[in-house]
Amino acid sequence: MMLDTTDRAILNRMQDDLPLTTHPFADIADDLGIPEAELLSRLGRLQNDRVITRFGPFFDAAAMGGAFCLCAMAVPADKFETVLTKVNAHPEVAHNYERTHRLNMWFVMATETPQGIAITADAIERETGIEVLQFPKLQEFFIGFRVAA
Repeated sequence: MMLDTTDRAILNRMQDDLPLTTHPFADIADDLGIPEAELLSRLGRLQNDRVITRFGPFFDAAAMGGAFCLCAMAVPADKFETVLTKVNAHPEVAHNYERTHRLNMWFVMATETPQGIAITADAIERETGIEVLQFPKLQEFFIGFRVAA
């Protein structure tokens, strides 16, 4: 799918703050100079086309007493889609990416408690028969993402 200038502007704007108003999408549409209905339609299309996989707030689990953890798995190619479905079924899992090396599945877990990381990793291992390697967060970095206009 090709992104036009408006799609790119929407993707960049949606990564900033969401206005805490009664009509936040109308406010964002005004910022972008488009009707609210067009903004909502484009967001739906971007999600349906898998340009974006999720739209929602980002919570700092650690600041709320929980934990984050980067995880990796070495998944046989012929089982990748099956394992992907099982891993992604866990609400604690986000940002699941396929890579082109032995550790070919990488994802982030966010849990309500630090113990939740091990509990979820153990559940995934039982369901898939594949070890979940855990790389706990040692330091926080903010990496902004922008789509070139």
